[in-house]
Amino acid sequence: MASKSSLQPSPVAAAFRSLQWDPLSSLRLTPQETALLRMAESNPIEYTLGDARDATMYVRVLLKLLAEASVNVSGHVARITEECNENRALDALDADPLGVVTHYAIAKLSTIIVTLSSPWAAENGVSIGNVFYAGSEGVLIEQWKALLRVISKGKGDAYAQRSAALCLAQILVAACPSQRGASDTNAKDGAGRAPSYSSAIEPLEALTAWVITQLKSPNAVTVGTTVPAIMTLTSATEGRQIFAASGGIKYLSRQLRQREKSKSSTSSSGPERKANSSVQQLYELAFCLWCLTYELNNFADVRADFAKDGLPVMALVELVSSAPREKVVRVALAALRNLATCSADIHPEPDMPRIDSKVFLGEMIACGLMKAIKLLRDRQFTDPDIVEDVDKLHKLLADNFKEMTRWEVYQNEVETGQLTWGSTHTEAFFKENAKMMEGKDGDFKLVKILISLLSSNDEDISAIACFDLGEFCRHYPNGRAIAKRLGGKDLAMTLIEHDNPELQRHALQCVSKMMVQNWEYVK
Repeated sequence: MASKSSLQPSPVAAAFRSLQWDPLSSLRLTPQETALLRMAESNPIEYTLGDARDATMYVRVLLKLLAEASVNVSGHVARITEECNENRALDALDADPLGVVTHYAIAKLSTIIVTLSSPWAAENGVSIGNVFYAGSEGVLIEQWKALLRVISKGKGDAYAQRSAALCLAQILVAACPSQRGASDTNAKDGAGRAPSYSSAIEPLEALTAWVITQLKSPNAVTVGTTVPAIMTLTSATEGRQIFAASGGIKYLSRQLRQREKSKSSTSSSGPERKANSSVQQLYELAFCLWCLTYELNNFADVRADFAKDGLPVMALVELVSSAPREKVVRVALAALRNLATCSADIHPEPDMPRIDSKVFLGEMIACGLMKAIKLLRDRQFTDPDIVEDVDKLHKLLADNFKEMTRWEVYQNEVETGQLTWGSTHTEAFFKENAKMMEGKDGDFKLVKILISLLSSNDEDISAIACFDLGEFCRHYPNGRAIAKRLGGKDLAMTLIEHDNPELQRHALQCVSKMMVQNWEYVK
């Protein structure tokens, strides 16, 4: 399941070698700490990390640098987004030395974490677990809070936020029981203890809360600061549970739909570099959503979140339908397959409605996945996993469609908001099924959804909603009064002067059906 999100180097990396510690008195470094920093600079990183105790001392100093430097950053370095040559980097060092120190400390921590995750570290008995977790109980070192401060108050410094969030995620995930490696319990210093997961739970929750806040932003750069951290969090069962419990599935799905729309507009009119960047972010967000589908069989809450509002399925189907790149299609299909094969029997929740593969297959059919799958079957894919997933989904969708009544197809279509012209949007259908619009609880839920869809940004959906609402008024006893009471007439009236003549026509007919008793004579 592992995938890596690449990180760009600091834009001021060329200034790192020119850092002088003695003049930077605000960092409050002791002579021993200054000597340790210089020693680490003059030796290979493996030498510094060769002993877990020495390595812990070194990371504590780097985290102290981060804590002290990030308090008084002027913001000059934070505003630099392109890689600097040496002269520009030295100018940045003169203007904002603490900003450069912040980047330096994060870059060094990132290098340390990569090294501690390598085969060399496993062979030498050092790991993230025995460097960042100390004492006989393996408790997370207190200095981790410096990373949280940077991501929470980064003042728009995308590199610092993105890299600090990734470092913190990697440190915390190392404590998850599902991720522990043999090196965590075979340290050269003989500690023989695993990192304490209980000491990492609160930091994991704090990091996840920040990630969720960033995911609410419409800005792609802001969202980009979180993606590497999310990919790391969702690589562990424990991280997936905390992320899902914080509403992550909903916000990931929203971002996928938003990024897909912005990708379409960028690729047609913007620079190729931006289009490629947008596709990469689509892939990474979809990858995270796919990782979360591995908890479907374990938690009823996760299944409920994936079923809520039909948003996750809709986002994944749109990715498959638009087919931006093969790798995006591959991961979206894999997620859909997990949804289409999940079960509520392994960990059932007696007090919750049963949500299983049948629910998700219904949503996929309503969102038009069957048509997209048929088109994909005609394409030549080099990846055998895509071919297998396409064939599997095709069979599952076809079998489920045969079992569904026309009413169930219509209900799924309305509930997902993906209305398309077809046999369920006809006079004959409403003559037969108008009574079903009451709903099981008599709350006219589908009528309310149709009224809300009158305001859809998709003009075709608005037109179909107008037609369906008008047919409900004709064929349900007192349907006209119900639609008016729920606000249908007022919303439909606003569409009568719409620029789209087809939508205008359907809106006028909808209002007429609400007003006229015997519509068939008016026709």
